Amino acid sequence: MQIQLLKSKIHRVRVTQAELHYVGSITIDEDLMDAANLIENEKVQIVNINNGERLETYVIKGERGSGEICLNGPASRKVAVGDIIIIIAYVGMDFEEAKKFKPVLVFPDERNRIS
Repeated sequence: MQIQLLKSKIHRVRVTQAELHYVGSITIDEDLMDAANLIENEKVQIVNINNGERLETYVIKGERGSGEICLNGPASRKVAVGDIIIIIAYVGMDFEEAKKFKPVLVFPDERNRIS
């Protein structure tokens, strides 16, 4: 039996940009991607602390060390620059394997840097 569980999470990161006229996705500083074990094009869930919005999109690499968190395309309508969001990735795995699995949790500072 396969189940879905938390793979990784970037907890309480600040939105730095919102670009409506873009194909669609979330651009994430590559340092944050590495810390959270996320890869380009991976599906993620975005939870907006400020307004309760939830959406799914995919990851695009942002400039390393920039602190960039940019919602692109239609997703940009669900956030405002300065909003605090949580970025969540899930994984499917065997039930017994899942019992031993530990997710990666990242807690950036107020400038979206890894403390």
